[in-house]
Amino acid sequence: MKITQKLIKRCFTCVLGNACLLTIWPAIAQNRPIYKDVSQSIDIRVKDLVSKLTLEEKVSLLGYQSKAVPRLGIPAYNWWNEGLHGVARAGEATIFPQAIGMAATFNENLVDSVADAISTEARAKYNVSTAMGRHLQYMGLTFWTPNINIFRDPRWGRGQETYGEDPFLTAHIGSAFVSGMQGKDAHYLKASATAKHFAAHSGPEATRDSFDAIVDEKDMRETYLYAFHALVNSGVESVMTAYNSINGVPNSVNKNLVTDILRNEWGFKGHVVTDCGALDDVFLAHKTIPTAVETAAAAIKAGIDLDCSSIFQNDIVKAVQQKLLTEKEVDVALSHLLKTQFKLGFFDEGGAVPFKNYGADSIHNARHIALARKASQQSMVLLKNDNNILPFKQGQYSSFMVLGPNAAALDAMIGSYHGVSSKVVNFVEGITGAVDAGTRVEYDLGCDYRDTTHFGGIWGAGNADVTIAVLGLSPVLEGEAGDAFLAESGGDKKNLSLPASEIAFMKALRKGVKKPIIAVITAGSDVDVAAIAPYADAIIFAWYPGEQGGNALADIVFGKISPSGHLPLTFYNSVNDLPEYTSYSMKGRTYRYFGGAVQYPFGFGLSYTTFNYEAASALSKQYTAKDTISINVKVKNTGNMDADEVVQAYIKYPTLDRMPLKELKGFKRVTVTKGNQQLITIKIPVKELQKWDLQKHGWKLYPGDYKLILGSNSADEKLSAVFKISGR
Repeated sequence: MKITQKLIKRCFTCVLGNACLLTIWPAIAQNRPIYKDVSQSIDIRVKDLVSKLTLEEKVSLLGYQSKAVPRLGIPAYNWWNEGLHGVARAGEATIFPQAIGMAATFNENLVDSVADAISTEARAKYNVSTAMGRHLQYMGLTFWTPNINIFRDPRWGRGQETYGEDPFLTAHIGSAFVSGMQGKDAHYLKASATAKHFAAHSGPEATRDSFDAIVDEKDMRETYLYAFHALVNSGVESVMTAYNSINGVPNSVNKNLVTDILRNEWGFKGHVVTDCGALDDVFLAHKTIPTAVETAAAAIKAGIDLDCSSIFQNDIVKAVQQKLLTEKEVDVALSHLLKTQFKLGFFDEGGAVPFKNYGADSIHNARHIALARKASQQSMVLLKNDNNILPFKQGQYSSFMVLGPNAAALDAMIGSYHGVSSKVVNFVEGITGAVDAGTRVEYDLGCDYRDTTHFGGIWGAGNADVTIAVLGLSPVLEGEAGDAFLAESGGDKKNLSLPASEIAFMKALRKGVKKPIIAVITAGSDVDVAAIAPYADAIIFAWYPGEQGGNALADIVFGKISPSGHLPLTFYNSVNDLPEYTSYSMKGRTYRYFGGAVQYPFGFGLSYTTFNYEAASALSKQYTAKDTISINVKVKNTGNMDADEVVQAYIKYPTLDRMPLKELKGFKRVTVTKGNQQLITIKIPVKELQKWDLQKHGWKLYPGDYKLILGSNSADEKLSAVFKISGR
């Protein structure tokens, strides 16, 4: 039936106008393809769209630079986007603390809010750019973040991108990030998040394209896969496979990992993407498959859906022609990708998508800037505070010297995988903006990363009441292979040392300055703090704190807030205390398995006040697998300042082979005003205490004596209680 203006007009003037329209509507609906009909389920719409595509068109959609299919109204789309701590590489955006700093907040609600702000800015950028007809890389809605690899060794340059060394903390912070990123709408994804890099990926950077991580099933399940499983349970839309091999099989063609475990065992319903160039590595670096065509076929059969290179687009048609692959198998991969795009609203017209009105005013606005400041405040860790020299009272000192190689450095604020912002507040600017017009502030570079004999600013520091020395690392000294161009080992660190020039500078500074010196360290990893600790009265570990790092530091130094960050890493004395970097066995690694002396334990962080814990309930004497351990705790602020405390709950296991020494199984950040107390509840499902049994290849709850420990770090014990588990 042909719908004409004349026919529609006649219907509207008809006495039975409504009935007339009802006869026309089926004809209009008939002309709309099923894949554009929002009343249909996504699965039906995906199936319809796939049926309309030729094999060549299907294959053109399987690369990250997805091609347009004009006859079906499918525009080109670039799947590659980054949003680790703010929309990256896409112009003006709010820059939050680097991921390791967000982990140091131990604050799931804050991380959810940060990710929500990131996805709001992402939607706004997508709306603005697509309205202009632009389909740019880094302007899409499919984000390859968060990085939930376990920071097993402090030498790894990319550890700054992670949430630290602990699987439980990583799982909870990562799940909160995914929740904020993907949104809470019942029908649409706000953006798509990706859990990466699957799996057992944490260096070495220099050989990552050919490296084979040897991991047994127990470490794999308990450490390297734990957070991935948690994020799948939390609904993460995508998973990215890593460059390396595991036990001889490259991750991007590993059917056991991608299909058997991820999809069949865990029930993952989203799409799987390779890391960029990882398929090329299979035949060029790992050399486990001879050709690109065979690699493309193996990847599809393993469960890969999207290729961040050109192997799929160049070679899958050949693989089908050579009968290495069937078109039906191609359809499965494409269906996973299209389902994500449908959930993002790519094929829905009109007002159905709830995020369509986000525009320029949603990007880097006052609310997001304030959130960046709050995140930076909560991320910074006070490591030393001799004689409670901090906080300074307003007006206590009349002159400040802020100096050091990272005092005004942009890289030290924004870390890696960053965006850009027109309002980055460095440490010099933060301190300057926090004092009155009658207070003198000076700045000097002090030293660089290399020269161990020539220093600046020491005479000026001697004339100031207080010196704030900002030193540490930057993303050119630690980071991804190729990016950290000053790193000694392909992006990785060879040891924990700060640059020798900075240590020499701090010695010279202390020698020339008899007044207070506050050291601020920027880094994304464990460094040898002891090397400069004797020369500073207080030390603040600032990570890479994002665009509001300068203001956050001033807020802490001048007592606007109390420091409340806690280390998501163990700070060791030396890498000589650790196993070989290339070993992926967890024996002797992280607070869970390292029993030696350390500089600062996992979870450590000082406050300007003190806290007392009091148990408000008792544990049962015995639990079974179906139970939940629950304890109520009164947290009292016994000092003179309102502050946040992070209560950490650790479990000590029965003395059995390969049990962790202790393990984080609960945490709660709580705000307590001075002189008052808050009641919190920590709950731990007993099933969380299961360990992998190598004999039966499954989880087992081991019977025996357990101990719950509550404290402010992994070496602290403010409260404890013993209990038994029956194993039933």
